[in-house]
Amino acid sequence: MDYPKAIITEALIQFFENDYRRIEHALSVLHHALRIAENSSGSDHEVLIASALLHDVGIKPAEKIHGYNNGPLQEKYGPPEAERILQSIGMDNDRIRKISEIIGNHHSRSRYDYIELAILKEADAIVNRMESER
Repeated sequence: MDYPKAIITEALIQFFENDYRRIEHALSVLHHALRIAENSSGSDHEVLIASALLHDVGIKPAEKIHGYNNGPLQEKYGPPEAERILQSIGMDNDRIRKISEIIGNHHSRSRYDYIELAILKEADAIVNRMESER
């Protein structure tokens, strides 16, 4: 089954509710990831979309538990949240595992040689630079 951007985007919006800044950030990262992927080969489109949209879902539980978030906490709490979200929409377990590994490594030195992880890191860096210039 293909998971269109709309299904995963809806799940993202339901997760972050009224946190429009985080929703906008994820959509912007997705935009840049898809543009980068146009010049790359071998990426799984669905893995890339889900990873880009859900890469920061660890922020919400980190802030609830610790009162703040940072890269390591996002990488700790993000994968279980993403897995729950993706299971709820029926994504297959192999893709969920890969997306979880990507989300759990998007701030760290790469432990995985996934093209989708490299694209996500580049897209997130672009968006973070743009946001810091505002």
